[in-house]
Amino acid sequence: MRKQLRIYSLSVLALLISVFGFAQSKITGTIIDSETNEGLPGASILVKGTTNGTITDFNGDFSLSVEGEVTLEISFIGFATSEIKVNPAKKSDIGQFKLDPSANELSALEIIASVAVDRKTPVAVSTIKREFIIEKAGNQEFPELLKSTPGVYATKQGGGYGDARINVRGFNSENVAVLINGVPVNDMENGRIFWSNWAGLTDVTASMQVQRGLGASKVAVPSIGGTINILTQNTDAEKGGNLFYGVGNDGYQKGSFYVSTGLSEDGWAFSASAAKITGDRRGGVIGTQFEAYNYFFNVSKVINDKHSLSLTGFGAPQTHGQRQTRFTIQEVRDDERGIEMNNDYGYLDGQLVSVEDNFYHKPQFSLNHYWTISDKTDLSTAFYVSTGTGGGGGVGGTLQRRADGIYDLESTRNINFGNQFSNGGDGSATGWLRASRNDHRWVGVLSTLDHQVNSKLNLVGGADFRYYKGLHFTDLTNQLGADYILDNNDVNNPNRKARLGDKIAYNNDGEVLWGGVFGQAEYTDNKLDVFGSFSVVNNSYRRTDHFAYFNDENRTAILSDPTVRAEFETALGAGTVADALEYEQVTEWVNFLGFQLKGGGNYRLTRNHNVFVNAGFFTRAPVFNTSFLDFSNGINEEAEMQKILSFEVGYGFRSNKLSANINAYRTMWMDRTLVESFQVGDSLYTANLLGVDAVHQGVEMDFNYKITKNITLRGMASFGDWTWANDLENVKIFDDLQNEVGEVDLFISGLKVGNSAQTTVALGLDAKLFEGFKLGADLNYFGNNYADYDPNDRGEEGMIGVQPWKIPEFYNIDVNASYSFKLGGNDLVFYGNVFNLLDAEYITDANDADLNSVEVFYGLGRQWTMGLRYKF
Repeated sequence: MRKQLRIYSLSVLALLISVFGFAQSKITGTIIDSETNEGLPGASILVKGTTNGTITDFNGDFSLSVEGEVTLEISFIGFATSEIKVNPAKKSDIGQFKLDPSANELSALEIIASVAVDRKTPVAVSTIKREFIIEKAGNQEFPELLKSTPGVYATKQGGGYGDARINVRGFNSENVAVLINGVPVNDMENGRIFWSNWAGLTDVTASMQVQRGLGASKVAVPSIGGTINILTQNTDAEKGGNLFYGVGNDGYQKGSFYVSTGLSEDGWAFSASAAKITGDRRGGVIGTQFEAYNYFFNVSKVINDKHSLSLTGFGAPQTHGQRQTRFTIQEVRDDERGIEMNNDYGYLDGQLVSVEDNFYHKPQFSLNHYWTISDKTDLSTAFYVSTGTGGGGGVGGTLQRRADGIYDLESTRNINFGNQFSNGGDGSATGWLRASRNDHRWVGVLSTLDHQVNSKLNLVGGADFRYYKGLHFTDLTNQLGADYILDNNDVNNPNRKARLGDKIAYNNDGEVLWGGVFGQAEYTDNKLDVFGSFSVVNNSYRRTDHFAYFNDENRTAILSDPTVRAEFETALGAGTVADALEYEQVTEWVNFLGFQLKGGGNYRLTRNHNVFVNAGFFTRAPVFNTSFLDFSNGINEEAEMQKILSFEVGYGFRSNKLSANINAYRTMWMDRTLVESFQVGDSLYTANLLGVDAVHQGVEMDFNYKITKNITLRGMASFGDWTWANDLENVKIFDDLQNEVGEVDLFISGLKVGNSAQTTVALGLDAKLFEGFKLGADLNYFGNNYADYDPNDRGEEGMIGVQPWKIPEFYNIDVNASYSFKLGGNDLVFYGNVFNLLDAEYITDANDADLNSVEVFYGLGRQWTMGLRYKF
């Protein structure tokens, strides 16, 4: 296991490659794939026995300062590590150095994270390296960095900081697995991803992989659309650090630092970063101001040649105003603010108040233990814990609005204040501000055993255990001049006078227990790579409702004392008391046992051509809310396991200049459980949809062509055909306070899946015009995009077969530039980005209706950022 330990020491326990040298002699060369003769960008070159090293550029070229004769260790993900002795006094250029592919040379962390290897792992995959992220990010978020990836549709929605969303192959974030360093981060109750929780972590991302379709993950995750795999910088940090300061439109400012010690002689390594990001608004939209921070640290220790530990922590506390309300196209055209129109804010005592806002902090800490059991066997275990605190703001009661549409908070306060002293006034509020909270506690352990049976067969197995508790409640954040508000939602405290900080409307907890085992066999024989995997998972839910049902004390009193029951019936009504007595405050555990089977193979026809195929069938538990009846403790006996069947075939071509892929897929989703959100006017509604069937199929292609050594053309195209397969009846809909507001039929059979562009095309050009100066441009096109469905508009038989409103096709252009130069022996890099260069006006999101009443979000206008990074 010496070779794997060496790779692990370089690439898992910080891979902390130093870039300083003690001499002025330089060694140069190009690292290439021995099968394709293509340069390998990001390959690691290290002077053996030291921390002096570098990485190759996009073309596979490198330059490294050394002193005297040295031995270079050269490694790259998915390739066997090699060594070469070099004496720069005799020969300073090693020429083209070939690395041989080896599917079993992944680091321990990369094995946990299920990193896919090009031309070996039989899945459709796109990998984004750190250099691309740094150059292209600007003020973009994770989803937007992936918008030029096949099958991906990403938007800013209302435009608030961290409010971006992503769909992969037509599936929303509930069905796209997101893993950070191999640890799943999708919400345990509904599978959602709130990107504001991770906003700013682009600073410490070493690489991102989008594995479309079933993906390479061995653990059971909601990867129906795909898997987004994020590896943080603790896996490829360099010794040293950097300072960054950037500015942009609308008051955007960002300051950050990063520092890393490198791997010390006694086996310690430490790296840390932090940043602060602020802005007055987003894209000119008033009421979307933001203040965000992010932090990251990693401490690693090589204990001995058998055991190593790595502790990682990161988080991104933030608060930002939002634009939740969509407007009709005509309303936007008639308003002087145009596409910057927003009415979800107001003023109080001269200060802007974002009535719709978001505030959250979700730190995550993980302790990874790596154990080299033998030359053929490794055990990697990650213990992790995460806590989430925060929620989103909103209104309660009736708030006044000004003539221009924004909230008139001061008039509302005057009415509330007058209600305390007017004749007949009871002092309660007519309108107030509140926050819907979603705090949580999450702990888990993920352990993976890797055993190399022989040179051809590798076995992987492990266990995945998690416990999650979500705390859902609404708290009163501003009673706007009133003495109190009347809240009658807590049966244990009817007609309560609630004041600042009190819990109102609803107060319930959701608990999730997750226990699973998984296994995978990987076989490699010359040109063929084959794998088969399985997983078995038991998903358990339990619900506690503190408001809708009596606590133990009151339940006992009501059942034993008729007088006490009569008092509650007077306050609540006999029916409410009877309902509250029907169930205990805490339900029994509801269990769903599921499994996953998948397999595939990749065959390298020649050094240039390869083909792959994969298939899988798995069952998946319904989401938490659909396992219980209508936001109550009544268990939904009709909730059943969802069933997913998926097939995919693909072809790849590699040469010195051209890298290209094409694949076709078909995914059938039976008995789908879906929580659908939609907005009517100022109100946000949800609907639990059970038993939905859908078919997602399509073709995707991408390429990368080196026009010259310094100019590269990138491109992709994806063509999807995503449709619903059946109708639904008697669907209940709820408002954002979990009150049932109606029941509808949903006629969607044969209709296009909405909320994501089914046709996407991208072209990108990256050029190194002269030493230190790079210029890039990206063109993105989106078409065949249908509006999201509103159940109210799909509840009539006259709508049968009528396709949803089709969003006009659009394209936009982004450009970026960077210039690096030396200052006092260190690098200084200037970055500049312009998004939506042509200031195009286009619609990104819409709720289904006719042209005159469809409610939309427009994309933001032209945005720009620039920044300066000092590396030391």
